[in-house]
Amino acid sequence: PLAPGEAIAAPSGAFERDPQESSTTDEELSRAGGRSTTPDYGERRLPQALIIGVKKGGTRALLEAIRAHPDVRAVGTEPHFFDRNYEKGLQWYRSVMPKTLEGQITMEKTPSYFVTNEAPKRIHSMAKDTKLIVVVRNPVTRAISDYTQTLSKKPEIPTFEVLAFKNRTLGLIDASWSAIRIGIYALHLENWLQYFPLSQILFVSGERLITDPAGEMAKVQDFLGLKRIVTEKHFYFNKTKGFPCLKKPEDSSAPRCLGKSKGRTHPKIDPDVIHRLRKFYKPFNVMFYQMTGQDFQWEQEEGDQ
Repeated sequence: PLAPGEAIAAPSGAFERDPQESSTTDEELSRAGGRSTTPDYGERRLPQALIIGVKKGGTRALLEAIRAHPDVRAVGTEPHFFDRNYEKGLQWYRSVMPKTLEGQITMEKTPSYFVTNEAPKRIHSMAKDTKLIVVVRNPVTRAISDYTQTLSKKPEIPTFEVLAFKNRTLGLIDASWSAIRIGIYALHLENWLQYFPLSQILFVSGERLITDPAGEMAKVQDFLGLKRIVTEKHFYFNKTKGFPCLKKPEDSSAPRCLGKSKGRTHPKIDPDVIHRLRKFYKPFNVMFYQMTGQDFQWEQEEGDQ
């Protein structure tokens, strides 16, 4: 099965390598901020909304879909300001943003923010009314997708099973491995709730971003205070890739589907490992549903991998 992150494409050639782990250079960012589609009028503003997570959840798909909205301007590359580039200062951060007109929203996405301890405090001190969007997805599938991505870059790494357990015989999961740790959403969310009210955070289902992209995008647009302009007519289902792709209704140009790095085939994982991981995540999932007031129904997908 394909990962939710795989749903919608960037402009062709916009990113060949996997943006999830990009260590974006200043030069790339300034190019992204000033790309040809950016008008020469308007001004660069600090973002009013951020897609803060999660890695391999569907953040690229969401970003590309929301960028189809005329009132949204977004950076294509991940600035990693609140985790890796904070010492460069807000002036630098503003300089990598696209120019906007009055009434347009500036956005960026860096999925590692959600799991970065300092990020909530830093974002809050930039602007305490910043709107935050988190794309979440079944933590078991997310972990496998994360592992698959690393494997494609480093084929020599140990198997998923070896990395997932501290002690295979005892069935002890290694929660310090980032592929597993990221999926303990309740743990990370606690950190954010110390600085932001729940009403300022929108949780998007990575699964529904595939099965009902227009429905999820309606929630996103409402949350951002935008007119519902991105609707079903922006999407069509790509049978080859197995998920929706984005088309711009105004022109008949080729639809945009996420790049080659999206939709990799997951390695076969021992069903017993999947079962143990489900058991491990279940209490955290339940806690997350209680904290957010949303049931993502990850417990009901017994058959999936």
